[in-house]
Amino acid sequence: MNGPNLNLLGKRETEIYGVHDFKGYLEGLRERYPNVRLDFFQSNMEGALIDKLHEVGFGKCDGIVLNAGAYTHTSIAILDAIKAISIPVVEVHISNVFAREQYRHHSMISEACKGVVTGFGLDSYRVALEGLLG
Repeated sequence: MNGPNLNLLGKRETEIYGVHDFKGYLEGLRERYPNVRLDFFQSNMEGALIDKLHEVGFGKCDGIVLNAGAYTHTSIAILDAIKAISIPVVEVHISNVFAREQYRHHSMISEACKGVVTGFGLDSYRVALEGLLG
Protein backbone atom coordinates (compact mmCIF):
# COMPACT_ATOMS: atom_id res chain seq x y z
CA MET A 1 0.00 0.00 0.00
CA ASN A 2 1.50 3.30 -1.12
CA GLY A 3 0.60 6.80 -0.06
CA PRO A 4 0.95 10.24 -1.61
CA ASN A 5 3.25 10.96 -4.53
CA LEU A 6 4.42 7.36 -4.79
CA ASN A 7 2.48 7.08 -8.04
CA LEU A 8 5.32 9.21 -9.44
CA LEU A 9 8.11 6.72 -8.72
CA GLY A 10 10.60 6.72 -11.58
CA LYS A 11 9.75 10.33 -12.41
CA ARG A 12 9.96 12.16 -9.08
CA GLU A 13 13.27 13.08 -7.44
CA THR A 14 15.05 10.16 -9.08
CA GLU A 15 18.23 10.92 -7.12
CA ILE A 16 16.29 9.93 -3.97
CA TYR A 17 13.63 7.48 -5.18
CA GLY A 18 15.33 5.92 -8.21
CA VAL A 19 14.41 5.63 -11.86
CA HIS A 20 12.09 2.62 -11.71
CA ASP A 21 8.32 2.77 -11.39
CA PHE A 22 6.48 0.65 -8.84
CA LYS A 23 4.52 -1.37 -11.40
CA GLY A 24 7.66 -2.97 -12.79
CA TYR A 25 9.03 -3.63 -9.33
CA LEU A 26 5.77 -5.24 -8.23
CA GLU A 27 5.82 -7.54 -11.27
CA GLY A 28 9.31 -8.66 -10.22
CA LEU A 29 8.11 -9.35 -6.68
CA ARG A 30 5.22 -11.43 -7.99
CA GLU A 31 7.66 -13.49 -10.07
CA ARG A 32 9.96 -13.96 -7.09
CA TYR A 33 7.09 -15.01 -4.79
CA PRO A 34 4.72 -17.00 -7.04
CA ASN A 35 2.96 -18.64 -4.07
CA VAL A 36 2.14 -15.31 -2.40
CA ARG A 37 -0.77 -13.17 -3.55
CA LEU A 38 0.45 -9.59 -3.71
CA ASP A 39 -2.27 -6.97 -4.09
CA PHE A 40 -1.49 -3.30 -4.54
CA PHE A 41 -3.20 -0.05 -3.64
CA GLN A 42 -1.99 3.53 -3.97
CA SER A 43 -3.70 6.78 -3.08
CA ASN A 44 -2.72 10.38 -2.58
CA MET A 45 -5.66 10.75 -0.19
CA GLU A 46 -5.33 10.03 3.52
CA GLY A 47 -8.96 8.93 3.86
CA ALA A 48 -8.65 6.44 1.00
CA LEU A 49 -5.63 4.84 2.71
CA ILE A 50 -7.58 4.58 5.96
CA ASP A 51 -10.58 3.10 4.16
CA LYS A 52 -8.33 0.47 2.53
CA LEU A 53 -6.72 -0.41 5.88
CA HIS A 54 -10.21 -0.91 7.33
CA GLU A 55 -11.33 -2.94 4.30
CA VAL A 56 -8.48 -5.46 4.32
CA GLY A 57 -7.37 -5.28 7.94
CA PHE A 58 -9.66 -7.96 9.34
CA GLY A 59 -8.55 -11.14 7.64
CA LYS A 60 -8.82 -10.26 3.96
CA CYS A 61 -5.03 -10.54 3.82
CA ASP A 62 -2.25 -11.74 6.09
CA GLY A 63 -0.34 -8.47 6.35
CA ILE A 64 0.27 -5.06 4.87
CA VAL A 65 3.44 -3.42 3.63
CA LEU A 66 2.73 0.30 3.98
CA ASN A 67 4.65 3.24 2.60
CA ALA A 68 2.50 6.06 3.89
CA GLY A 69 4.74 8.67 2.26
CA ALA A 70 4.59 12.06 3.96
CA TYR A 71 1.57 10.92 6.00
CA THR A 72 4.08 8.85 7.99
CA HIS A 73 5.19 12.04 9.70
CA THR A 74 1.80 13.67 10.21
CA SER A 75 -1.11 11.24 10.41
CA ILE A 76 -2.50 10.20 13.76
CA ALA A 77 -5.54 8.99 11.79
CA ILE A 78 -3.43 6.41 9.93
CA LEU A 79 -1.82 5.42 13.24
CA ASP A 80 -5.27 4.85 14.72
CA ALA A 81 -6.35 2.83 11.66
CA ILE A 82 -3.32 0.56 12.00
CA LYS A 83 -4.02 0.10 15.70
CA ALA A 84 -7.65 -0.76 14.92
CA ILE A 85 -6.99 -3.61 12.48
CA SER A 86 -6.10 -7.19 13.35
CA ILE A 87 -3.28 -7.93 10.88
CA PRO A 88 0.38 -6.84 11.02
CA VAL A 89 1.63 -3.79 9.14
CA VAL A 90 5.25 -3.16 8.20
CA GLU A 91 6.20 0.48 7.60
CA VAL A 92 8.43 1.02 4.56
CA HIS A 93 10.51 3.90 3.23
CA ILE A 94 12.48 3.86 -0.01
CA SER A 95 15.00 6.45 1.19
CA ASN A 96 16.84 6.54 4.49
CA VAL A 97 14.56 9.03 6.21
CA PHE A 98 17.16 9.56 8.96
CA ALA A 99 19.64 10.91 6.40
CA ARG A 100 17.12 13.48 5.19
CA GLU A 101 15.33 16.51 6.61
CA GLN A 102 14.77 16.59 10.36
CA TYR A 103 10.96 16.48 10.03
CA ARG A 104 11.27 13.06 8.35
CA HIS A 105 13.06 11.56 11.37
CA HIS A 106 9.84 11.00 13.32
CA SER A 107 7.14 8.56 12.31
CA MET A 108 3.64 8.89 13.71
CA ILE A 109 2.81 5.31 12.67
CA SER A 110 5.85 3.23 13.75
CA GLU A 111 4.52 2.43 17.21
CA ALA A 112 1.63 0.48 15.70
CA CYS A 113 3.72 -1.39 13.12
CA LYS A 114 5.36 -4.80 13.38
CA GLY A 115 8.57 -3.32 11.99
CA VAL A 116 10.12 -0.55 9.94
CA VAL A 117 12.31 -0.89 6.84
CA THR A 118 14.04 2.21 5.53
CA GLY A 119 16.72 3.11 3.06
CA PHE A 120 17.04 0.14 0.70
CA GLY A 121 15.36 1.72 -2.31
CA LEU A 122 12.48 -0.25 -3.76
CA ASP A 123 14.01 -3.37 -2.24
CA SER A 124 12.69 -2.08 1.11
CA TYR A 125 9.35 -3.60 0.03
CA ARG A 126 10.94 -7.04 -0.43
CA VAL A 127 12.61 -6.85 2.97
CA ALA A 128 9.27 -5.90 4.55
CA LEU A 129 7.55 -8.76 2.76
CA GLU A 130 10.18 -11.18 4.05
CA GLY A 131 9.49 -9.87 7.55
CA LEU A 132 5.79 -10.60 7.16
CA LEU A 133 6.42 -14.05 5.71
CA GLY A 134 8.68 -14.80 8.66
